[in-house]
Amino acid sequence: MKRTTTLMAGLLVSTALAGAAAADTIRFWTLEVQPERMAIQEEMAKKFEAASGHTVEIIPVEESDIQTRATAAFAAGDLPDVLNHTVQSLLPYAEAGILDTAAATEVVEDLGVESFAQGPVRMAMSDGEIVSVPTDGWTQLVVYRSDLFEAAGLKAPTSFANMSAAMDALHNPPEMYGFVAATKIDEGYMMQLIEHLSLATGYSPINADGSVNEDTTHLVELLEIYKKMVANSPEGDLFWSQSRELYLDGKAAMVIWSPSILDELGGLRDSAPVTISDDPTTKELAENTGFSTVISGPGNADGAAYADVRYLGITADANTEVAQEFVKFVVSEGYGEWLSQAPEGKFPVRRGTEAGDTSFETLWAGLDVGVDRKAPLGDIYPQSVIDDIVAGLSVGDRWGVADGQLAKASTIVNSQIMSRVIREMTDGDLSVQEAADKIVAEHKAL
Repeated sequence: MKRTTTLMAGLLVSTALAGAAAADTIRFWTLEVQPERMAIQEEMAKKFEAASGHTVEIIPVEESDIQTRATAAFAAGDLPDVLNHTVQSLLPYAEAGILDTAAATEVVEDLGVESFAQGPVRMAMSDGEIVSVPTDGWTQLVVYRSDLFEAAGLKAPTSFANMSAAMDALHNPPEMYGFVAATKIDEGYMMQLIEHLSLATGYSPINADGSVNEDTTHLVELLEIYKKMVANSPEGDLFWSQSRELYLDGKAAMVIWSPSILDELGGLRDSAPVTISDDPTTKELAENTGFSTVISGPGNADGAAYADVRYLGITADANTEVAQEFVKFVVSEGYGEWLSQAPEGKFPVRRGTEAGDTSFETLWAGLDVGVDRKAPLGDIYPQSVIDDIVAGLSVGDRWGVADGQLAKASTIVNSQIMSRVIREMTDGDLSVQEAADKIVAEHKAL
């Protein structure tokens, strides 16, 4: 009997030790470094610990530092278990061996590939694998005065043709500008607009093999629509500040903006007040605003959307099983907390737990946005608008993504050659074709 008791006690001790060994701590590098966002992530990590027994050490890393730190940590064999990163890092990290691409693929397949928006999944594909797990993103929006469009019998600006017709009908300066295009060449906003519109034409400056695209057919189409947009804009060096200000003041029929304008339109931010009336908190402008996420052009009848997506990568040095468990938790049970960090800029890339389910989209629409005042997006915009905004992620794209040439495309973006040459064209120093030829020549010289 004593022997049996001793054996049982030994088994209990062994079981306890096994349980203790199974409770691990993993490290998570996050780009969401603001104190209020860190607090939300810490709360999410506590819920993960309660559900799994594992703890997560959350380490904030500035986006400007993460490339250097990840490279150094990889060389030292000291990567975190989970790495929060941008779309621009997808292929470089995968090709360098920083990411465990098989582990990420397994996570997405276990959760259901069809439960994710296909644009972010497509961006993460390389050699048949999904190299990192998409968590959230946003698509650039054509923001337009739906009340003015309706009164003039205009179609929504979902194509170059519709946008051109709207400018012809609504441009009446200085009371109303048909568009507010970016013309300040040293602001990244201008290149964002250029890339967005170029995707709609089917133009990319980079070919599938990494060479510079010398065919100017669709480039000329892009330059022609941009030239018209500038002609329907105020004069001067324009960037995101003026486009937002003029739209909130009721003096712009259309602008292209990131989703961070969503809460501002609802009168929730004192630093960007709605000035169409004496009430800076009015929701009147939001009620009279429509959004187009997908634009089609002469070379892309299906249309495209400019998307920025964030991912959670499982690293080569990870405690793989626990890291996978944590990533699954973030985009499942913890998804509400993750998206709540900034709902206006974190659209759900998982609309629900399976194809056809929209429970995460519904959850997201009920999260509070705003700075000085708070309100859910669902209280400001109708469900049809919410659906349209989220749907853009399904076709979200960037130059070079489909062909694995994102790194080379990023070099072109950062050079701002197209911004400078387009400004020369709109200032009257170059014809459209001369501008197209100069862009190609300077891209080749990079």
